Amino acid sequence: MIRVILTEGLLFLLPFAAFALLLLLQRRRVLDIEHWSGPVVWLAMAGLALVLASFLYKGFLADRPEGGFEPTHMENGQLVPGRFN
Repeated sequence: MIRVILTEGLLFLLPFAAFALLLLLQRRRVLDIEHWSGPVVWLAMAGLALVLASFLYKGFLADRPEGGFEPTHMENGQLVPGRFN
């Protein structure tokens, strides 16, 4: 679960990092508030769009098991873990 949260968090922060890199390449001060006050809403919307696109990509193109789920059960005194058929 932590991997999913970190992946989506990094996708959200990607536009902000790209804008900071652009400021560095333009030889401007990255931490000046005047550079960030205008585009912060657009950067947040771009980050949310990336996160939404990744959710849609995973939702539509993820591998799905073909068979049904066989729950955990006992066989001959042995515990057999649940699995997909």
